[in-house]
Amino acid sequence: MVSLMFRIETGDDKERRDLLRRRLLDTNTAASPVLRALRGTPAEREVPLHVWALDGAGALAGGLVGHTWAGWLHVTYLWVDDRHRGTGLGSRLLSETERIARDERGCGSARLETWDFQAPGFYRKQGYEVVAVIPDYPPGVTEYTLTKHLA
Repeated sequence: MVSLMFRIETGDDKERRDLLRRRLLDTNTAASPVLRALRGTPAEREVPLHVWALDGAGALAGGLVGHTWAGWLHVTYLWVDDRHRGTGLGSRLLSETERIARDERGCGSARLETWDFQAPGFYRKQGYEVVAVIPDYPPGVTEYTLTKHLA
């Protein structure tokens, strides 16, 4: 018999978080033929992909932090120092990351999220298309999810 008595707790618990993630992955894999097919393949693993731009003095001028998973590139952060904006550095960082994801990791698509005050126009110029819009997230801001086919 299943107990209907539960103790609800809050707090950061790495061990429980990792256990929950493993169990969710197992549940999702059992339910999805696509995820089952990925199981045990290199594409199943989330692999970091970071690209850095350094200026002549070796200081960070810009960078992109992301990862590849299941044939997709996910761009998490793209930043260019104010002094280097408008020089094409952001486009170069994104282009190089996409090249690595496509040519070295076999990714066919990319995705990212950005806010209305950040760079949706920049990403559209790079060939990304808006696939989701979440208004008021956070309040007063609109979040965009964009994707691009890399092939």
